Amino acid sequence: MSEFDDRHNQEHFSEESQPHELTAEDSIRSTEFHPPAEDDNPLSQLHFAGFWIRFWAYLLDLIIIGSISRLVVYPIFKVIGVSLDKSTVFAPAAIAGALVFYLYFVLMTKLSHQTLGKMVFSLKVIPVKSESLTWGTVIFREFIGRYISATVIILYLLVAFMPRKQGLHDIFADTAVIHERTILLEPARA
Repeated sequence: MSEFDDRHNQEHFSEESQPHELTAEDSIRSTEFHPPAEDDNPLSQLHFAGFWIRFWAYLLDLIIIGSISRLVVYPIFKVIGVSLDKSTVFAPAAIAGALVFYLYFVLMTKLSHQTLGKMVFSLKVIPVKSESLTWGTVIFREFIGRYISATVIILYLLVAFMPRKQGLHDIFADTAVIHERTILLEPARA
């Protein structure tokens, strides 16, 4: 063995007990791609809400919105003498109905991540790629995405076939709907 080898071995063994500087080989190892384990992805722990449960929640929301319109908006219109005729898109009653519809979904989703229908069925809207729902995300999801989905009703069926059970409005806004109280348990190991 040469004097260099002896010195290198002594340095190597003494370095194990002391902190050392990173070498080029260490930095190459640290930049290697290691795909995250299934358990590292927080979305893999969630139970996404399917088509039927979301359908029933939406139906309940429509009943609530209709009730709000009939209990609050219609009496106000009658008192001030505004016609309740909805024969045109720009009729005051149609505009008020659309306003109640969109405000209900936007405000409920932003403030509590749930509408009343989703609360009854323990569903919750979550952002897929960020920490919290922003006003922009909620407005985009509820106005633009829901308008497109409502225009072509068959697009609501996407929820049944997408891996994260997302509707078109969820895909556009990077959101998903989950079961709020589901606890995923690990399978028993033999």
